[in-house]
Amino acid sequence: MSEASGQSRRQFLKLMAAAAVAPPLLAQPPAPSRRLSLELPPLPYAYDALEPYIDAETMRLHHDKHHAAYIAGLAKAVEQVPKLAEQTLEELLTSLAKVPEAVRTAVRNHGGGHYNHSLFWQCLAPNAPAAPEGELARAMARDFGSFESFKETFSKQAMGVFGSGWVWLVVEGGKLQVATTANQDTPLSLGKKPLLGLDLWEHAYYLKYQWRRAEYVAAFWHVVNWPFVARRFTQIAHAR
Repeated sequence: MSEASGQSRRQFLKLMAAAAVAPPLLAQPPAPSRRLSLELPPLPYAYDALEPYIDAETMRLHHDKHHAAYIAGLAKAVEQVPKLAEQTLEELLTSLAKVPEAVRTAVRNHGGGHYNHSLFWQCLAPNAPAAPEGELARAMARDFGSFESFKETFSKQAMGVFGSGWVWLVVEGGKLQVATTANQDTPLSLGKKPLLGLDLWEHAYYLKYQWRRAEYVAAFWHVVNWPFVARRFTQIAHAR
């Protein structure tokens, strides 16, 4: 073998060795990260932190059993259509019409229950201030006339919900509104951004208040986490 042919062979072998360890030129992109949370978020306070307005046993059952059941139902839907896990829960609920029909009702009911409760826990806090301040307070005065007028509207609509559902403070088109939804429907599906929600299902209050929903609604005002609601309003208002 000539010296030239020997060099050519050595160069060929080097190229082959490099190709063996180099990544393929047409490598597939990594799979998208799973952004849908199917974990039960912890309560941001103890079960008894909202006493005497909401009792510890109600909070324990509401969070550990009812909320967990909604997550389990949503997980079953995702098992049938794994691509759902590539979206956030908010994205799914905002565009329910795009969810495959076979699991749309499950996503609406169980996904809605997961979303609503995840927000609800944050809307509550012990030793809460009696009213919002700052930008949210000014927006309430603008859109409802006063904070007290907002409370009256919210409470009246809460009492008007027939059966199970929610009452909400929402943002739509930059303005504050009070809205209601049935069952576990969310304002997201109506094109509204929820700031504050009150669960009106009987499991949220029956152990303490039985049929006396009006007392539950009145007690709610003592545990609203206004700093959280105000921060949420600022984020949504300035994201437009």
